[in-house]
Amino acid sequence: MPSLTAQPALLVLADGTAYRGTSFGALGTAIGEVVFNTGMTGYQEVLTDPSYCGQIVIFTYPELGNTGVNPEDEESTHPQVSGAIARNICQRPSNWRSTQSLPDYLKHHKIPGIYGIDTRALTRKIRATGAMNGAISTDILDPAELLLKVQEAPSMAGLNLVNRVTTRQVYEWSEPTNAHWQFRANPDGQTYEPLTVVAIDFGIKRNILKRLASYGCRVIVVPADTPPETILSYNPDGIFLSNGPGDPAVVVEGIQTTKALLQSQKPVFGICMGHQILGLSLGAETFKLKFGHRGLNQPAGLRQQIEITSQNHGFAIDPDSLPAADVEITHLNLNDRTVAGLRHKSLPLFSVQYHPEASPGPHDADYLFENFVETMRNHRRSTVDP
Repeated sequence: MPSLTAQPALLVLADGTAYRGTSFGALGTAIGEVVFNTGMTGYQEVLTDPSYCGQIVIFTYPELGNTGVNPEDEESTHPQVSGAIARNICQRPSNWRSTQSLPDYLKHHKIPGIYGIDTRALTRKIRATGAMNGAISTDILDPAELLLKVQEAPSMAGLNLVNRVTTRQVYEWSEPTNAHWQFRANPDGQTYEPLTVVAIDFGIKRNILKRLASYGCRVIVVPADTPPETILSYNPDGIFLSNGPGDPAVVVEGIQTTKALLQSQKPVFGICMGHQILGLSLGAETFKLKFGHRGLNQPAGLRQQIEITSQNHGFAIDPDSLPAADVEITHLNLNDRTVAGLRHKSLPLFSVQYHPEASPGPHDADYLFENFVETMRNHRRSTVDP
């Protein structure tokens, strides 16, 4: 049984708007950028996604916690969000995989949440005025006092959060996607010599590592501040640039490292922040979106080719800043026409703003991992056979 109590909680936004509700999870005060996610499932993956570091997430689906939580669905070792906002909380989760209730899980990890508020009205407000800082508190129930705390918090624009989530040491990952729901791996059925991928961890999700492993890759995960010489010392067949939180433009070390790695002409694949960092390393610029794209139902494509994708980002690449002679746009977000994918015209470099590894889905874009593997194989052949 979850330890859900009737402890009052207060949510205050940076513009002074206040919402009163009930606490779930940990007691205390949490401050972060308030954003919304439109997914109808996958709340545990959202909570543990490092890209949500520093954010308070509004879940637009009206009830949270029905299936509890379990270790297999975590995208990292613990919840990364600052706080959670829900309309209603399920007090008795029912699922054969559940090991803990959502309120108890958040309480254990000291993450505050608030429920019992009108999340539809709150989401409409964020859509109209834009993502902004806010705070959830069970300690401070005076809106004016809590607002002072919110006003002290830094803006997400210009904020480097990568150091808070990147690994502290190099490690190898070998676990593939769970065989019970394996949907695509080594589709041609042939046996190949393993490919070595060095993944630069700006806040990498476990499911990305699982997909790379499912395609037969030996994955070496390195901290975000790893020098390019160290990365190349592993003699990788390809380099992966991961997702991550915060403003990509201020991840200067990652951008400089990527610039240096491009000189090796090795295949590079980037997802989310990795996509942005690849663009920045090629000379593009990024900008902050009004309220971002977060959900499992974002259409992306180009030239009558459409994928339904999972997205989680608050920044985007400025298309006018891309070096058109060298780079082409491969995907657009079809809701607002922002850049959702790019590739280099002569080098083996490509990236997408969305998440082809998405768990629980959709899986329309999983072919991108296959493309990365094939690009690495072709590059290996070209360097062996003159």
